[in-house]
Amino acid sequence: MPVLELYGSPTCPYTQEMRESLEWRNREFREYDVETDKEANTRLRALSGSRSVPVLVEDGKVIQIGWQGRSCIVGPA
Repeated sequence: MPVLELYGSPTCPYTQEMRESLEWRNREFREYDVETDKEANTRLRALSGSRSVPVLVEDGKVIQIGWQGRSCIVGPA
């Protein structure tokens, strides 16, 4: 099964909703806090070209930005 990466923020309610959806569907994923992890923040910007979270990445490709049309904006880590 492909590896999913969730880039998000603990203060973003949409990150929490995406996490809960992944857990409910029993999807394995690795989560990165882009507010405290500088390298993850840099990867997020390179992958998505934006500062919006949550971002879901599968096999190195962005498959979803935001949750149900909503997202949070984060600054540099």
